[in-house]
Amino acid sequence: MWCRRLACLFKVPCRLGESTRCHSPWLPCDRRTILAAAARWHHTAPESLKCAWQLHGDHLELRYANTLMRFDFVWLRDHCRSASCYNAKTNQRSLDTASVDLGIKPKAVRVDETTLWPDGHVTRYGLEWLMKNSYEGQKQQVMHPRILWNAEIYHQAQVPSVDCQSFLETDEGLKEFLQNFLLYGIAFVENVTPTKEDTENLAQRISLIRETIYGRMWYFTSDFSRGDTAYTKLALDRHTDTTYFQEPCGIQVFHCLKHEGTGGRTLLVDGFYAAEQVLRQAPDQFELLSKVPLKHEYVENVGDCHNHMIGVGPVLNVYPWNNELYLIRYNNYDRAVINTVPYDVVHRWYAAHRTLTMELRRPENELWVKLKPGKALFIDNWRVLHGREAFTGYRQLCGCYLTRDDVLNTARLLGLQA
Repeated sequence: MWCRRLACLFKVPCRLGESTRCHSPWLPCDRRTILAAAARWHHTAPESLKCAWQLHGDHLELRYANTLMRFDFVWLRDHCRSASCYNAKTNQRSLDTASVDLGIKPKAVRVDETTLWPDGHVTRYGLEWLMKNSYEGQKQQVMHPRILWNAEIYHQAQVPSVDCQSFLETDEGLKEFLQNFLLYGIAFVENVTPTKEDTENLAQRISLIRETIYGRMWYFTSDFSRGDTAYTKLALDRHTDTTYFQEPCGIQVFHCLKHEGTGGRTLLVDGFYAAEQVLRQAPDQFELLSKVPLKHEYVENVGDCHNHMIGVGPVLNVYPWNNELYLIRYNNYDRAVINTVPYDVVHRWYAAHRTLTMELRRPENELWVKLKPGKALFIDNWRVLHGREAFTGYRQLCGCYLTRDDVLNTARLLGLQA
């Protein structure tokens, strides 16, 4: 018999079910059944393999793969993958979590791969599954693998653009594009017919288009048609868009359809790269930027456009279990009055904001790109800041926002981690 899965016998009737098998090279173990009353550590393999457990009053401690994990008994019962608790066809929980006794305890625990009990509730977990899904295991994992970059790093990587036909017609082209986008936060598609309709078809290849107060697909000129600095010929400093939404738009698409004049280069800055420098140099300031909530506001009364949008959140947003940065909300144009921060914190926040701004404005972190007809740019608006140099003449862009969930869904279906 080989140590493959952890089995817990609860005092609740249930048909036997199984979860993902653990394929670790475990050595044979004995057939001892570990009772809930046990208080000592129980080893099922040599010390070097780190497979041991100990039952406490309200949780199970498990040492495996050099990691000490703690599992609440209710958590173990709630995540049962048996046929009566989990629908394997729909990948949805059938168990009513609210029906689980909060004082539930396992009657017995052991590591085995055979059916131990002919009746009673048996919950079985692969050890690798527990490792992956434990709080301690998640702390060691990255949700979104990335390559942080400044201008030199990006140029040296020689990230290729993807041809429009390959992007639209092949999974290989789409996967290459999405891999570039996930790693760098920006990606280009070449040889796109310079029309709004063709740009729309391009965007819909990976996502639903997110309709906002700016419409679904929009033209972008310096006609002052909206109450926003972007609708001018002035330079725009680096920023992320829609910070005044409760959930800022995830992806932005730009396609320059025509420019009869000079200037107008697009500025791109990896906000996560800059934030990483702050974390290394001043971790207390990074923490402050991730904890202090701010308001961003958009007030518009131009023509038929009347809007008043407010979004609230910190500049840096991190997952609380592993401190991984997933969203930067940075827009000095749209930041509202700071009235959510007490006086004894606000000055320290300004200092932290200055540190981040200095990193974002370092020339070596600036990637300048000249957009032209036929070259579409996709930007991760949760990561990469964009801006623009001043320009002359007539310049017309079209674009849209995409729903982040759909883009990541497309990536996962192609086998990418996202």
